[in-house]
Amino acid sequence: MDTTQPDSFSKVKVYSLLGLGITAIGFSPILVKIVTNESAFLVASVRTVFAFLLLIPVYFSARNKDDKREISTKEHIWVAISGILLGLHLICWIASIYFTSIASASVLVTTHPIILIIIERFVFKYKFRLIVWLGVFISFFGSIILGYSDFGNEGIYPNPLLGNLLAFGASAIFAVYFIIGNRVRQKRNWIEYVFPVYGYAALTCVVTLFVVEGFSFELSGLLLLVGFGLAVGPQIAGHGALNYAVKFVSPTLIATLILFEPAASSVMAFFFFGEVPLPLSFVGMAIILLGITFTWSKKKGV
Repeated sequence: MDTTQPDSFSKVKVYSLLGLGITAIGFSPILVKIVTNESAFLVASVRTVFAFLLLIPVYFSARNKDDKREISTKEHIWVAISGILLGLHLICWIASIYFTSIASASVLVTTHPIILIIIERFVFKYKFRLIVWLGVFISFFGSIILGYSDFGNEGIYPNPLLGNLLAFGASAIFAVYFIIGNRVRQKRNWIEYVFPVYGYAALTCVVTLFVVEGFSFELSGLLLLVGFGLAVGPQIAGHGALNYAVKFVSPTLIATLILFEPAASSVMAFFFFGEVPLPLSFVGMAIILLGITFTWSKKKGV
């Protein structure tokens, strides 16, 4: 696993950005919950289009015009695939909020460390210390407990099973997206990677919206406001921070740290919507945090 660290690389900077990014991502289910009367395809489209448009001036102002590096067709293809996967991830993730609790959806969408560590170990032959495996599996076990606790509120949510499956599907897609990001980011700076990826994500969401619903939709003021908030916070600040850090830090380790996000989202869901986690949910959150501690105590293998 290539985790390049140039001389100017600052661990404090990267980890600070990760903290900011995870906090921003934690607001995603809260904002989505406000507009669940709108189509999930429409919400995803508004979010991704706003994110792409907001980055246009940043891209053209920050682009190094003297950079003559030739970008291969293969690299272009991987960037396009990454953007398509991000769009599909957001569609599934946003849709999951419509059918299950914020706590369960947030937990299941962050189960990707298990998928990532398997891919990194058996595909890329990257080795992790035993304590890293222990931390990931402890966190995953905590995620299962937190997700299972949702069934104690049967009848409150429209379709918990469907919502949970959508969240897990979003997690699997995110794992592959993150692996690709780690590879491509070794050769591209942040804006050179994020801008086209967000463009392909927006195109994926808009095309899916038109295929599924045609042109029979309206853009309300509230939807535009929420979409703008999702673009600035969870996508640009949140996913943007992850895309920056993934050049320097193993995707598995970043993904495990993201497991802190469900706890934050659950707390915010209580204050904003009165969603009260069951006692079993708190047990799951505690186990997740314990797993994160183990994982980050011994980061990389040899």
